[in-house]
Amino acid sequence: MSIAIEDTIIALATPSGMGAIAVIRLSGQDAIKLAAKHFQSKYGNKDLTNVKSHTIHLGSIIDNNRVIDEVLVSVFKNPNSYTGENVVEINCHGSIYIQQEIIQLFLRNGCRTATNGEYTLRAFTNGKLDLTQAEAVADLIASDSKASHQIALQQMRGGFSSEIEFLRQELLNFASLIELELDFSEEDVEFADRAEFKRLVDKLSTVLKQLIDSFAIGNVFKNGIPVAIVGKPNVGKSTLLNALLNEEKAIVSDIAGTTRDAIEDEIVINGVTFRFIDTAGIRETKDVIESIGIKKTYENIEKAQLVLSLIDGEDFKFEEKTNEALQKKYPNKKIVTVINKIDLLTDDQIKKLKSKSQDSIFISSKEKSGITLLKQQLTDLVNIGALSNNQNIVSNSRHFEALTNALKSIKEVEKGMDLNISSDLIAIDIRQALFHLGEITGEVTTDDLLGNIFANFCIGK
Repeated sequence: MSIAIEDTIIALATPSGMGAIAVIRLSGQDAIKLAAKHFQSKYGNKDLTNVKSHTIHLGSIIDNNRVIDEVLVSVFKNPNSYTGENVVEINCHGSIYIQQEIIQLFLRNGCRTATNGEYTLRAFTNGKLDLTQAEAVADLIASDSKASHQIALQQMRGGFSSEIEFLRQELLNFASLIELELDFSEEDVEFADRAEFKRLVDKLSTVLKQLIDSFAIGNVFKNGIPVAIVGKPNVGKSTLLNALLNEEKAIVSDIAGTTRDAIEDEIVINGVTFRFIDTAGIRETKDVIESIGIKKTYENIEKAQLVLSLIDGEDFKFEEKTNEALQKKYPNKKIVTVINKIDLLTDDQIKKLKSKSQDSIFISSKEKSGITLLKQQLTDLVNIGALSNNQNIVSNSRHFEALTNALKSIKEVEKGMDLNISSDLIAIDIRQALFHLGEITGEVTTDDLLGNIFANFCIGK
């Protein structure tokens, strides 16, 4: 992805469309000079090129003698700005006409339209952010729950990248000493302390493994935790989905086999996003369409992080066998047994069921009884301790892949040291580890990689 850093760029930084105000952002060497050319202060003949950084000024944007709008202009001088360049933000009224008039004025007078993510790309290029922090900006904008917001904010503030960069620098120092040994191979000398090097490699291996393991948590927090609602036909799966969402999302009917396809929606519970999937009822059927729906049910169970196995309280003995079969078929899947329709049972019947199935949750989807308890149980089952303990969590698949590759290379270094192989072969594995660690923070990049990352940003960021 090639960019012309010398250009001054402009874009709308607020969502497109009409609102109370809009923010138009300029960045580049000539940003302040161009803004000054078309700005008329309300208080005397003020020149924006002479004002202090991080100041706001009231005035008008002028096209020759025509006033386009009364605005507030914020000035940020390099290097103390988001991009590390001169930056001007024009706060104008939110009229689409006014927005376009201002943008077109600057496009005619030396600016060009910013590409997707170009402001953040310039921040990365100018050393204001490393690559993981830059990616976290997009995640922060897209965050729709407390958990995803917290992970993105942690990574934008440095997160695990600072620790990775520190360890990478230490590894680089040892690599330099080992490379130096190769220049003196005939003299059989060692510049790198092997015991100290072994401790560093062990530490790197531990840190990388912890970060890789955290991806299982981070990925679901970022994208939502998939929860499959399964059970026999007419146990109340669709009613439960509607009760959880507090809206009539799924069709509810007494006719068995009404749900033919998976119905999915999201809600945020205690700061964590859950993706609930209402599935087709599991039973033997000759109906071709329903059979396809049941096949999809099993596919959704495979994908789910949690499974709610719904049982009709009136038919507990019969349906308990189905639940047991589900537990046997998916031994490694977290399955929560939920007994429904308790509104149709007597107190004695409920008491007997609770004695037989102590770990079950008892609800009435129709009456919305027990739903709050079920929601609490779901959040208790999710490992949110890592978030509350401020543990570094990986949620980006690119980081996960680079960390996995780095760990493989570190394991090869460990193996080589244990086998006492020659320094030149160990050096090859160290270089590979350094490469993959550098990919994470952006020490190692390609135009294709940057293009792929920043293409997913909005234009104004």
